[in-house]
Amino acid sequence: MSDHGTAAGTEPAATEPTRLRRAISGRLLFLFILGDVLGAGIYALIGVIAGEVGGAVWVPLLVALGLALLTAASYAELVTKYPRAGGSAVFAERAYGSPLISFLVGFCMLAAGVTSAAGLSLAFAGDYLGVFLDVPAVPAALVFLLLVGLLNARGIQESVRANVVMTVVEVSGLVLVVVLGAVVLGRGDGDAGRVLEFPAGVSVASGVLAAALVAYYSFVGFEVSANVAEEVRDVRRVYPRALFGALLVAGVVYLLVGLAASVVLAPDELAGSSGPLLAVVQAADAGIPDELFSLVALVAVANGALLTMIMASRLVFGMAEQRLLPRPLGRVLPGRRTPWVAIVLTTAVAMGLTLVGDLGALANAVVLLLLLVFLSTNIAVLVLRRDRVEQEHFQAPAVVPVLAIASCLLLLWQQEGRTWLLAGAELAVGVVLYLLARAPWWSSGESADAGTSPAA
Repeated sequence: MSDHGTAAGTEPAATEPTRLRRAISGRLLFLFILGDVLGAGIYALIGVIAGEVGGAVWVPLLVALGLALLTAASYAELVTKYPRAGGSAVFAERAYGSPLISFLVGFCMLAAGVTSAAGLSLAFAGDYLGVFLDVPAVPAALVFLLLVGLLNARGIQESVRANVVMTVVEVSGLVLVVVLGAVVLGRGDGDAGRVLEFPAGVSVASGVLAAALVAYYSFVGFEVSANVAEEVRDVRRVYPRALFGALLVAGVVYLLVGLAASVVLAPDELAGSSGPLLAVVQAADAGIPDELFSLVALVAVANGALLTMIMASRLVFGMAEQRLLPRPLGRVLPGRRTPWVAIVLTTAVAMGLTLVGDLGALANAVVLLLLLVFLSTNIAVLVLRRDRVEQEHFQAPAVVPVLAIASCLLLLWQQEGRTWLLAGAELAVGVVLYLLARAPWWSSGESADAGTSPAA
């Protein structure tokens, strides 16, 4: 993979004008992405994957990592080429020149992101929190989302620093599982042979593909980083390193966790548990309190919700800047320079979704919506190869986005009909909102923060 040439006298990325504060270093960006990828999913999905492929949990995890890296290359190219908040929606606008397509791509991200945050808030307020506090789930979820919104509004630097602490905690929990797996194997209680066993009577190829679709969800989250591009220092240099580095580290951790889980517990025991990694800790019988792992899971869920809400609010800000949403949604908080109107809106919507109660059906739609976004972004890379920019940027070989497109189509093909119906209904709502945004009484809002220049 190569870099595009740069013209003499080109200004560095850090001097490009933006109303947002450039407060994210390369190290913080790496931890931002790692924290979003290493979210709550892996704490629950190992059991589901084991139900598809038996003890060979690491195989679909490895396949999913490869598929995620293909699409990540497209994001690395477009973010370093067009470092603006808004991410996939901005890329779609540049590539297709259609406000409707750009709006729908952005709406897919919003629908997936805000719904995920609502689901994470309910997960936070459920059995994990119940270990420590006996409180009603929905009110606790609302309070949790309010606290996440306040931290988001306080500033990107504070939010990302909080992410650093939470990422260390959740990674430590996964490392603990790996260490316990080694301890169990060392004392002769585990079964290393299970890591190569597939279920009898099931096609290996179909089982791995079905499990890879589930495992793919464990790697999504890297796309969130595109929405904070304007707040990254020297984004063109540090973004590819942070993105690929975080995905590879997450992949190694996941593979080791999968191997450890299979060594400690039989596949049917993993598949039958709603908290498979807690079951692994209990089976290891190494004196680790249940409360400790519940706390780690709570931190993982909280971290995922915070990063998802950062993404959603920056996406609304970017779409307002592109006039795909009313301009007032692009207002920033003086002094803090955070998109406060967008934060209020996305937090309120997430709170409303928690009142639905059962978000199980929406979870599958989240994956489908994100795959549609990835498909748009991978196609946009090829379309925008005609657009030359002076600044140096990352560029992947043309075959990479082609393979990424094929991977998205393959995973979309695996989705069930009812999931397509649900996602289609959400997109229909997006079309209605788009038409409303085009109405004169909706789109004639005052320019966001006109005439203001908040201090950095």
